[in-house]
Amino acid sequence: MLLLFIIIYAVSLLYLAVAERFRHYAWLVGLQGWLLMGIALMQLGPGESWGAKIFVVAETLLCKGILVPYLLFRIIRNTKINRVSRKSMSAFVSILLSVAALVVSLSITRWVSDSQAGTLFFGVSLFGLLAGLLLITTRQRIFSHLVGFLIIENAVFLFSLAVGAELPMLVNIGILLDILMGVLMLGLFLSKIGDRLPNLDNEKLSSIKD
Repeated sequence: MLLLFIIIYAVSLLYLAVAERFRHYAWLVGLQGWLLMGIALMQLGPGESWGAKIFVVAETLLCKGILVPYLLFRIIRNTKINRVSRKSMSAFVSILLSVAALVVSLSITRWVSDSQAGTLFFGVSLFGLLAGLLLITTRQRIFSHLVGFLIIENAVFLFSLAVGAELPMLVNIGILLDILMGVLMLGLFLSKIGDRLPNLDNEKLSSIKD
């Protein structure tokens, strides 16, 4: 079951490369939250304290799987943005870059693998980091950048599972609060400038200072 969750998580990262609508982005972010909850709970095991399990459920299911997608859908409704970009690269090039990122991740994982790290988690989390960076650098619209940062945050959470079954609680709480504040602030930002910049492309932000 754990391997299945990891595979679905990796497939969701590949699908991000060819998704053309922001609603698909929001659904994928929510799906990753549910997958991370299952992965984390299986890593904790039955002997773990209830406090650790409650924290995992709160961070993954409530925040990553429900709250963050809800905020993303609200941003989509308020700004009336729909498609990823009219000028985005072709789906073939995007999926090619994602596959290349996956190959690089697996190669690095094989090179640095040791008995102290979960190679499976490390490889997929590194792929998530690269996928988030690709989303930020290859898409023009600001909403894509926001989703890219969320994908990177999920990858950081998964990487925490690679270095040990016990989650670094304080680190994860700090990262989670940063991401939630980023979503709230950027959502407000997009809502306020949505009327002036209907396309919400990063290249048009310079018009704000005019």
